[in-house]
Amino acid sequence: MAQDIASVLPSERARHILRTLIEQYIRDGQPVGSRTLSRSAGLDLSPATIRNVMADLEELGFIAAPHTSAGRIPTAKGYRFFVDTLVRLQPPADSEVAMLQASIEDRLRGDAKAIASAASAALSSITSLAGVVTIPRTSYVPLRHIEFLPLSGRRVLAILVVNNAEVQNRILDMDRDYTEDELRRAANYLNERFTGRDLAAVRAQLVEDLNGTRESMNRLMLDSISIGERALKPGAPGPEYVLSGETKLMNFEELSDVEKLRGLFEAFGQQREILRLLDRSLAAQGVQIFIGEESGYRILDECSIVTAPYTVDDRIVGVLGVIGPTRMAYERVIPIVDVTARLVSSALNSGS
Repeated sequence: MAQDIASVLPSERARHILRTLIEQYIRDGQPVGSRTLSRSAGLDLSPATIRNVMADLEELGFIAAPHTSAGRIPTAKGYRFFVDTLVRLQPPADSEVAMLQASIEDRLRGDAKAIASAASAALSSITSLAGVVTIPRTSYVPLRHIEFLPLSGRRVLAILVVNNAEVQNRILDMDRDYTEDELRRAANYLNERFTGRDLAAVRAQLVEDLNGTRESMNRLMLDSISIGERALKPGAPGPEYVLSGETKLMNFEELSDVEKLRGLFEAFGQQREILRLLDRSLAAQGVQIFIGEESGYRILDECSIVTAPYTVDDRIVGVLGVIGPTRMAYERVIPIVDVTARLVSSALNSGS
C-alpha cells in the first residue's frame, strides 16, 4: 500500500513536509499552518511554497482542514503513509525497558492472567494510552499436582496446579461426604497416574473410565475417577483480555465527547468486537497497526490500535497492544509494543 501511495506523492520535499506536519500535530494537537512549517521543517522554503505543497497533499487526501482553520491536520490516509514510510522509530529508553521487565517478572509466580494484567498496566503507564493484553490461549495445559480438601455440606475444594505454578481452586458438589483420608488417597492416585498430562486429555480419560466397566474398579479407583472428573470439568469462561488505563483516553480532546467515550467503554466491556480485531493479529508476524476506519469498527474510527503477538514455545498464544487516538506518538508506541511482546514471551517461556 505504501509503495502505491508513494508513487503519487509530488516529491521528496512533500514527504518531508508531511512528516514534519504530522510530527508537529502529534506533539501539539493543533492544526499546523504554513508559517509554522516554514520554521520547523528545516527547509529553505517560503510559506507560499509550503502552502502549494500542502495544497497538493490535501488534494491527495493526506491532510485536511478542520472547519475554518488555516492549518491542516493529518487524515487516516496520511497517518498510514507516515507509519509505513516516514516514521522514525525511537527505541524505548533503558529505564523504560527495565520498568516493563520488572513489572512483568514481578508476576512470574502468578498465573498467565497475572502476567497479562501486569503487561497491560505497564503498557498503559509507559504510553499514557489504554493497554490491552489477551489472556494466553494455550492448547496444552499440563497438570502438575492436584489436592482435595473436605468442606461442609458434601462439598470438596479441588486445588489444581497447572502449567508451572498456576493455581486453580474449584468447589465441587458431591453425592456424599468424603473424609480427609479418602480425598488424600484419591489425589495420590490421580497425581501418580496423570501428572504432566494435558488437562483435556486427563478429563477425557476419566470420562472414558467412568463409562467403562465399574465392576472392575475398586472403591479407591472409582472415587478417585469420579472426583477427578468433576474437578476437571471446564469452568465458566472468564474475561478474554485485560484492559488497563482506558480512562486515560478521556485526556485526549478528540475522544472527549461523552457519546464517543460511552461507545468506547461499552465496546471495551462487551469485548466481542475488540477481540475480533485483536484476533486479526494472531495470524500476523510482528507489529500490526490499525488506523481509524481500518479497524472495521465504527466506534474506533478516531482511534488507532497498535498490536503485537506474543508466543510460548514459538507458538503465538496471545496479542497485546495499546488503544489510543489516531494522534498518538507512533515513533514511541510501536517499539514499546514490540519490546513488551518480547518480554511477555520471555516471561511465559521461562515459566512454562
